[in-house]
Amino acid sequence: MGDDEALGPKRNRVTPLGDIEAFPLRGAWTGNRGVIHRDREIVRFHAGNLWITCALEFKGWWREQWLPNRWTHLFFHDEAVSFAAGHRPCAACRRPAYLAYRDAWGGQPSATDMNRQLHHERIFRGTHTRRLHELPWADLPDGTFVLQDDQPALIVDGSLARWTRAGYAGRLRRPAAGTATVITPPSTVAVLRAGYPVQVDDSARP
Repeated sequence: MGDDEALGPKRNRVTPLGDIEAFPLRGAWTGNRGVIHRDREIVRFHAGNLWITCALEFKGWWREQWLPNRWTHLFFHDEAVSFAAGHRPCAACRRPAYLAYRDAWGGQPSATDMNRQLHHERIFRGTHTRRLHELPWADLPDGTFVLQDDQPALIVDGSLARWTRAGYAGRLRRPAAGTATVITPPSTVAVLRAGYPVQVDDSARP
């Protein structure tokens, strides 16, 4: 990921709540929110409503990190984390995934329409505060992140996998009834419910 391991990880890892932090957990995906760094430090939460998830490798392309006035590399443990944080698949380097996401959204929306809707759903206007929402447990598909005991947890294979900055650690019982506090934006929950095959790290499964 372009880190100098002797100096430790850089602040470019993303949590399910969308926060950008420094922790050693490696990412299956990269992505960006525009130019949000100065020198080698993150100085902004985002630079617009285009938040995408990209492949680590694409056609042999390579670009140095932290270049001035160029988009800032961010990294996600798995695709479910990137979705919870409010990102969507990139239409360039992940074209099949982008089309599958768009088709599962329904109505053939444009990228601009999806970006605008997701931005409304993930943060309060003018702040860095995450929007959370409530849904019945019975309505939540696999791949959705919720807050359980004030910690992010992933619904997978009928139960909950706790997410930590060291990876998935431990399983919890999924409630059979009641209402969950959901992290993943509502539109992406609907995409998952429609059958989008979200990538989840193997360590989350029993």
